[in-house]
Amino acid sequence: MGIIRQSLFKTENLQIWLVEALNVSDKCGDVERQDQNSIVLPLSGIFLKHDAPRHYVVGTPSHAVFIAANASYKLSFPGAIGDRALALRFDDAIAPEHLGRSKEKRPASSGLLPVQAMLLRNLLHARLKTDKTDRFEIETRAIDLLDMSLETMHRHTPGQRRAAAQVRWSRSLERVKEAVAVNPANKWSIDTLAHIAGLSPFYLCRVFKRVTGATIYEYVLRERLAASLDSVLDGEDLASVAFDSGFASHSHFTAHFHRLFGSTPAALRRQLKMNKATELRKIVTAQRNHQPLD
Repeated sequence: MGIIRQSLFKTENLQIWLVEALNVSDKCGDVERQDQNSIVLPLSGIFLKHDAPRHYVVGTPSHAVFIAANASYKLSFPGAIGDRALALRFDDAIAPEHLGRSKEKRPASSGLLPVQAMLLRNLLHARLKTDKTDRFEIETRAIDLLDMSLETMHRHTPGQRRAAAQVRWSRSLERVKEAVAVNPANKWSIDTLAHIAGLSPFYLCRVFKRVTGATIYEYVLRERLAASLDSVLDGEDLASVAFDSGFASHSHFTAHFHRLFGSTPAALRRQLKMNKATELRKIVTAQRNHQPLD
């Protein structure tokens, strides 16, 4: 597998890397291990982190994936489409409140990112690509992003009563997430996704909402919109981005983008070009009161 890692930022306790997986396979690679904790935040594409035989979690632009220090794992890339991600590597000292010593207090392997975190991830990446970066701004934004990511993973850590049932559901739901991430623009149906999960349509909808906190429709929309963020901020034609993301029209895409992120694609792009940190911070925080997708 061809995995390219580029260091973008470094302090004593925190590092930010850009990780790109090219010429990859959908088969598991070799066993890997890191000497620091990592949060992996995909910007595009999909990967699977295999913690044990027949047990994996999906990494997509809607998710954060936790890799614990000194834990063994393998990677695979469904559809061989690869991925591109920001990786935050950090010491326990930077987030002791989130990293308990006991297994029960450790974060879950993955979590569905809140909208603020998706925006902050891409805005941070865009900042790191410019020549004029404020180290204090980068460090504080990265720690904010780390906190959001770890917090959502703790919310996805099952309690003892739910743990056994959640293990049974997890394989089915991860298969659904994998299918959607490989082709988010597909015209999905509940019957198709239920077949992939090996569950009835009713039970899939019920369990998916219970485990992820989102309906399947909301989840597919989030996947499409999260995957579009990179193209939006890179200045690609918005009509093409809308079509490639599975939306019927530019206006349909813009409306859903605004409802999720609290800003239209064009407005978000303008603010980034103007390089106004204060305005960008408003965009990241404004959507806390956004209306849910429907």
